[in-house]
Parts: sequence; C-alpha cells; structure tokens
Amino acid sequence: MDRPRVGELSPPDRMLMGPGPSDVHPRVLRAMSTPLVGHLDPAFVEIMDDVQDLLRYAFRTDNQWTIPVSGTGSAAMEAAVANLTEPGDTVLVPGNGYFGERMAAMVRRADGEAVFVDAPWGEPLDPAAVEEAFDRHQPDILGFVHAETSTGALQPNVPELTSIAHEHDALVIADTVTSLGGVELRVDEWGIDVAYSADQKCLSCPPGASPLTLNDRAMDKVLSRETPVRSWYLDLSLLQEYWGDERAYHHTAPITNVYALREALRLVAEEGIENRWARHRRVAGALKAGVEAMGLELNPEEDWWLPSLNAVRLPAGVDDGTVIEALVEEYGIEIAGGLGDLSGDILRIGCMGHSARAENVLALTNALGNTLEALDADVDADAGANAARRALRR
Repeated sequence: MDRPRVGELSPPDRMLMGPGPSDVHPRVLRAMSTPLVGHLDPAFVEIMDDVQDLLRYAFRTDNQWTIPVSGTGSAAMEAAVANLTEPGDTVLVPGNGYFGERMAAMVRRADGEAVFVDAPWGEPLDPAAVEEAFDRHQPDILGFVHAETSTGALQPNVPELTSIAHEHDALVIADTVTSLGGVELRVDEWGIDVAYSADQKCLSCPPGASPLTLNDRAMDKVLSRETPVRSWYLDLSLLQEYWGDERAYHHTAPITNVYALREALRLVAEEGIENRWARHRRVAGALKAGVEAMGLELNPEEDWWLPSLNAVRLPAGVDDGTVIEALVEEYGIEIAGGLGDLSGDILRIGCMGHSARAENVLALTNALGNTLEALDADVDADAGANAARRALRR
C-alpha cells in the first residue's frame, strides 16, 4: 500500500451559529496548547479540583458529585440514564422533541421501561400532563429536556415538575445540554437530582469533556444498585474513585479537553453566571427582533423561547438545505435545519457562548436576509438588519 499523501491541516474559518459547536474563545484555544501532563500528575489533580468547583458554580449546585465525563454530551447523557436506571425501572420521558426520544432509547438499553408524557414538538411539558402520567405509570425517574435543541423550546416551569416527581418519590434527570452557561439554570434551587450537559454549546469548548452533576440521593441509588451498570467506562461507582477523594486510576482522562473546560468555566466565573444569562438573552433578543422584522416567525411561543437556540420557521417554498449551503459558501456562516417532526420546516440558529456576540448576530441577520431575498422569499432584509441593530443599541 502506498503511503498516504496528506497536506497540512487547514480547516475553513467559519462563524458557528448552528446548534453546536459554537465559536471557541481564543483563551480556550490557548489553554489547549499548553504542555500535557499525566492524568494522575499532582498538577492535574489540582486542575480537576478547579474544574469541579467551577462546574458547581455554573450548575448553581453544591453537589459533591460534579464531574466532566470523558466524551461528548451524549456520553454524559448516557452516564446519567444508565447509572440511574436499573432493570425494571419505569422512566417517564418527554415526547416533545428529538432528545427526549434519545433519552427513551437509552432507558430501553438499560433494561428500563420508557413511558412518554406527550406534548407537541416545540412546546414545553405541561405539569398537569406530567402529574397525570405519574398517577398512571408510577415512574421511578422523571427525565426532561430543559432546553430542547431540536425545537428551540425552553422548559419554563422546572420546580413544578421536580415537585411532582419528588411527591411520588421519583428522581429527576435534566438534560441541560443547550442551557448550561447560557440560560437560567439552578440545579439545587429547582430540585434537580441529576443534570448533564455538553461543553461545545454555551460553554464554547471543543467537545470532549461533558458536565454531569448528581446530588447525594441520586448517587446513593447508583452506589446501591443490585446489578452493575452495563457500561464499565461510564459506571459512576468506578468513576467516583477517580473524580472523588481517592483520585484512583480509572481511565486516561482527555487532559487537553479538561484544560479547555477549565478555561471556559473560568470565563463564565469572570463574567458572572447571571450576567452571562443576561448577555445571551440580550444578544439573542436582537437576533429574534431581526428575523421577526424581516417577516419570519420563531417556532416556540414567547413564554418558552430559548435564547441559545432559535428555531426560525422557513418561508413558504424555501428549501432549508439551499439556505444552509448558501450561508456557508457565500458568508462562511454555519446554521442547521430541523430534526424529526420539524425537518424541512425550520432553521436552527444558535446564539451560544462566544458566538453570542453582537457582531455575529448582525452578520448573520444580514446574510440570512440577503440569502432569502435572492431566493425570492417574501422577506424584508433591510428591516431585519435595522431591527437587530436597534435592539442591540437598546
């Protein structure tokens, strides 16, 4: 076999305004270029402590069991679901989006029974429907998606959901993949037992070290399981020996990704978590004003609009793939189309982390308006651009 002749790595320079990843902050990139140390080196142990403290701040929790899982957000998701779900457990999962369905698939693989609480795609779960589902199925666990990446819908009444679950002696798992570091999230105050997330969205890291937090009640269930977790790699009873006080070897952590996460979380702490939530809402609000002024609609209602992921309804007769391709080729801007029930109906536009900046929103609003006008869509590109500028000035 001939030797492969591969040129120097030279990826294109994109503005990442899709559902993730987001633009990586220059300080995070610099952190990734620092020297490698071993995963049991005393210096790395100190970095692990820093990351755990910073994650607690971002999650708004005092949970001891707060760690980055080695892997992408789906690894943290599977760690949460697989460790909490024992064979025969009933898990109530949301039917209002793509990632609720993924949660159900993971429950089944853990030999649990997944039952759905139904809601239309793009709408939040109704606490009354959750209560009814609890009365009917008596689940052991409630899972819900706080910020549904597939629909742009935010779950607005989290404490009501957790109260219902706890009244039935059930644990609560929250998907915070598109909310951690971008929109209001208060794990302890809202009564969330387990929350998992990803680092490539509102934290603006390269994917690879994904946040997870469990309270003592949840961890007690993990440590008292009658059957072992099917995944050795994601077994929290083993991982806690590495991320707990012992710092005993389990696997080789993705050291450079942990560096990146530490720096990204340091940026969160410097900005202040509540200031960061406000920035996302302000900048995404300008994007929302721009797309609405040009004549487009957002999929979710105002009461459950998700600033970090904006689901924009396509004008009649416009193909999502054509718009996405034009934005990449002509402007170097990445967005995405819909998934599942909303495939072909929406554009998914992220406003996350380092991408949630005024200059990005103005560039995207201009590019989107111009692209749609070139496709003869019934939009007013100038009105959209002007509205976005006015919103940012306010």
